[in-house]
Amino acid sequence: MATAAPELPVITDQTAFNLRRWEELCADPAMAAIEGRMETDEFGQIIMNFPPAPEHGEGQSSLTILLQAHLPSGKVITECPISTPAGVKVTDVSWISRERRQAQKGQKLLTLAPEICVEVLSPSNTRAEIDEKKRLYFEAGAEEVWICGLDGTMRFFLRATPNELNDSALCPAFPKRIEWD
Repeated sequence: MATAAPELPVITDQTAFNLRRWEELCADPAMAAIEGRMETDEFGQIIMNFPPAPEHGEGQSSLTILLQAHLPSGKVITECPISTPAGVKVTDVSWISRERRQAQKGQKLLTLAPEICVEVLSPSNTRAEIDEKKRLYFEAGAEEVWICGLDGTMRFFLRATPNELNDSALCPAFPKRIEWD
């Protein structure tokens, strides 16, 4: 006689699932020993990336300094984990208002995305990957997504419109190109 297959769990609340899975991963000493960036997919499977090239970090540093100078009323976070409909994704740089940050203090990952989420492109990124992250950050509550090109050129996107903007709505004075050499 065949035995019945065990009942598989159904994910009914992606945010709650992401929080539980992220807690598990953060508590695992073996995961803490791995160098690189970790994200998850919507099923909690681990997505690992090698540490980026030093130029990537230089871009992140330049963006951090510029964001803090242009928007001192909030906080800049690098490598910020965010719960999205497709698992936990990590921004390169984010800007979050003090109110939004305070409401999420103590969380290991944010359940409401920072107002600005920035991706610094690497040579290995694909258009589909970046388009997907942009969509997920908007679905998680970001107001704007910025893309920093390999040459430092900035591209600005607003949740309310699918088209690229000439400037950021939240930070219109932000440069259209950053230098990090």
